[in-house]
Amino acid sequence: QVQLVESGGGLVQAGGSLRLSCAASGRTFSGYSMGWFRQAPGKGREFVATITWSGGNTYYADSVKGRFTISRDNAKNTVYLQMNSLKPEDTAVYYCAASSRIYGSTTYYYTSDADYGYWGQGTQVTVSS
Repeated sequence: QVQLVESGGGLVQAGGSLRLSCAASGRTFSGYSMGWFRQAPGKGREFVATITWSGGNTYYADSVKGRFTISRDNAKNTVYLQMNSLKPEDTAVYYCAASSRIYGSTTYYYTSDADYGYWGQGTQVTVSS
């Protein structure tokens, strides 16, 4: 029922910044916990960050902690991923995802792709050295 469209990817030099956006359809966006995942060539999909549907609680993978910030604007049905101090190892296709159910946990962080039922098409982020 939820459709997600990512944007904002591109090419950036190491140390630079990008902000990814994920536009969601539907009038129940505020009820979904949201996540960002990424997949580099030849590797599996990796958890990046999540934000709960209520309270704005966030959790990050150790690899991006302190550099990335996930946020949401429910009035715009949009979730963001602000990426600072980018490294070449951040190069990947980044995917936005919405939790499988609405009004889920606000104390447990969804870090597995199995927790999400809706996915965007992905946006490429390339960090050059």
